[in-house]
This record gives sequence, structure tokens and C-alpha cells, in this order.
Amino acid sequence: MERLFGTDGVRGRANVELTAELALDLSVAAAHILGEAGVFNGRRATALVGRDPRASGEFLEAAVVAGLASAGIDVVRLGVLPTPAVAHLVNEMDADLGVMISASHNAMPDNGIKFFSKGGVKLDDFLEDAIEKRMGEEWNRPTGADVGRIRADYGMVEAYVAHLVGSLGNEGSLHGIKVVVDCANGAAAMTGPSAFAAQGADVVAIHAEPDGLNINDNCGSTHLGSLREKVRETGADLGIGLDGDADRCLAVDHEGNVVDGDQILAILALELAENHKLHADTVVATVMSNLGLTNAMAAHGIKVDRTKVGDRYVLESMNANGFALGGEQSGHVILSEFANTGDGVLTGLHLAARMAQTGKTLKELASVMEVLPQVVVNVGNVDKLRAGIDTEVTGAVAAAAEELGSSGRVLLRPSGTEPLVRVMVEAPTVEQAREIADRLSDKVRVRLGR
Repeated sequence: MERLFGTDGVRGRANVELTAELALDLSVAAAHILGEAGVFNGRRATALVGRDPRASGEFLEAAVVAGLASAGIDVVRLGVLPTPAVAHLVNEMDADLGVMISASHNAMPDNGIKFFSKGGVKLDDFLEDAIEKRMGEEWNRPTGADVGRIRADYGMVEAYVAHLVGSLGNEGSLHGIKVVVDCANGAAAMTGPSAFAAQGADVVAIHAEPDGLNINDNCGSTHLGSLREKVRETGADLGIGLDGDADRCLAVDHEGNVVDGDQILAILALELAENHKLHADTVVATVMSNLGLTNAMAAHGIKVDRTKVGDRYVLESMNANGFALGGEQSGHVILSEFANTGDGVLTGLHLAARMAQTGKTLKELASVMEVLPQVVVNVGNVDKLRAGIDTEVTGAVAAAAEELGSSGRVLLRPSGTEPLVRVMVEAPTVEQAREIADRLSDKVRVRLGR
């Protein structure tokens, strides 16, 4: 049976796989497991609950809150705000638990539930496994004064924006920078434009009118077309594309060229290294990050530590080794001085600040890294659990890797959030990358097809 938790919480179609009953049961189990693990230090616990604007988030929030309160946890409803805001506020308010209801960049019919432990960190795999195992078991229910109390505090948006703005240090440090912010009709529709404006940037906000149904709908970091057009149309210096819960961002330069998470990591790594803040001269990236990042960093004496896909694994490496910067090609970037999870608005602010500081365009800054052609093919309707054990598939991967040698890379990875296998190939030319990716994808379909 597939694991309930993926690389970023529990996800599924709202009211189909992810039901109110599941959300309530999951929350009760989480309360019990975290309590038994000593996270609450034996005291009456407080949980913060936030969500993105999806319509389904309304009933899922009600179920999560009911589950936590029925298990004896006091709950503060934060309303609509970004995932990194929940993580930050759990730490800032010394809460015992955080819950974010969001499917991030997924389409509107999906939703998800992710948990943060004390300090605003994502749960370890063993805690998620324990929560999943506990679901549905009988338990002693608190009564009377022992049930959790519920209140709302929707004013924490301002506190989070103040944290973002304060991370740049110098007030008004973005004067002279014109930025288009694509809010994906999501959780950062208010916080994103507000943070840039507070630092003196000339802000053009697009897709900043969430109605519960239009989140990620042909906009945001997964659909950059309208952002590229608006940047060119308005003569902006850059564009920032957020996703639905604003834990990631991609950028667009003044010509409309896309600057991905790997390039953003390269830009910020050089800044931190210049200021002697890049611990051990190392940046953390995942196995999906472009080989061009490794090459660019090596040219500046910086090492790249690669992890499994998922910002939680990037953060684990950062915490274990004291690294200051890490992230993913998709735009999850973690600046550990200011956040303990990916934060799209924070990343965008620091990217724009680097432009203001150096006087260089984003295109010039991004040119530090030569992006190798990379082709990713998502192969669906397959048994993804057999991807690493089928001998014909693993043999084909090994042969392709030998063919490329040091000039490229091959990676076969089961998705952590969707029922598919990702085939990634990097090569000196896009034609070679495509040919090898198609060859491997055909092998996966034949050998692993359901």
C-alpha cells in the first residue's frame, strides 16, 4: 500500500481522496503522536492553522480544527496566508504545532495537509509513519475543561510581512526596482505585493484576486506566460512568480527569460560567499538540480551537497551541517538565517536586493550559471514502486549514464506526490537529452505499466 504522506504532506482531490473525515482523523492522530513524542513537553498544547484560498480549504480547515480541539489542543485559526508564514509564526509565537492546508502548486480541485512541529519544522518521516499508523485507533477523549479551545487571529499577516521586510535590513533598499509579482491567485495575494512595496519597489501585482476557484489557474510559478508578458509590457526590471501557497518562486528577467531555482541559488550563493556567510562554502540542492549549478559553483570554489527531492530533505542537510542556503530547481529556496522552509516572497526580495546592490540586471546575474539542456518526462499509469528494482529498467538507466559519462546525468525518480515516474536526462544538447529520455520512458511504460 502506498504511503499516505508524500514529500510534502498529505495530498489528494478534495472530498475524494482527501475528505473531511480523513482530515479530522489525521489531526487527532497527529495530536496524539506528537504528544507522546514529547513535542508538547507535557503541557496543554497550542496549534496554529492556516490555509490557502481554495474553496475546499474551508471545510478541511473546519475538520482539522475540530480534530485538534477534540484531542485537547487549543487552536488559533490564522486564515489565509502562505505556508512559510505558518512555519515562521509557529516559531515566533512558540506554538507547539502548525498545520497548513494547501496543495501548493497543484490545480484547484486538489488540496493537502502538512504539519509543522515546534520551531516551525516539518515532521520527520518516522513521525509521519507513526501518525499514519495511529489513524482510526480507539482513544480516550477529553471532556469538560480538557477539550481544546478555538479562536481566530487574522492579524498575523502584518507580523509576517514585517519579518520579510526586516530581513533586508535597509529600509527602502529596493528603490528604483520595478517588479511584477504574480501571486497565483493564492495565499500571498496580500503579503507578496505588500512586502515589495514596503521596501520601496515599484510593484505591479497580477493574479492577486483569489476567489477560491482560480488558484494556480494558468498563472503563478507553474504558468509563467502572463508574467513574462507583463514584465515586457511594463518595462519592469524583473518578475516574481509565486505558487499557490508561496513557498516557492521563479523569476523572469527584463527580457522575459525565465530564471529558475537553480539559477537563483547560484546568485544568492555568490552573495553569501562574498559576505562570508556561506558556511563551509556549500550550497544544498537536490538530485534534480541542473548539473550546470554544480559546474558554476565549482568555478567559484563552492561545493554542492545533493539531497533527495523535497525541501524537507534540503532542510535536514542544512540543519545537520549548519549550511546557510539550499533549495530546489522548482523554486523552493531556504535562507536559514530568516526561514526554516522555502519562502517565495523572501527569496524574491533578496533576489531583487542583489540587483539593487550590484546594479546588474537579473540576466547578468543569472549568467553565472550555464544551464545544461534538461528533459523531464513524467510517465503515468505505472507501478512507481518498482522503478528501482526492475532489472531491465535499472539496466537501461545504467547504460544511458555510461553513454553520457561526465557530460550529463540520468535520473529515474518515483514522484512523491503523484502516481508517476519522472525520467530526467541532462546532456550537452537538447536533442540528445530528448532521445535518451524518450528511450527510457518507453522502457518504463513497457516494464512498469499497470
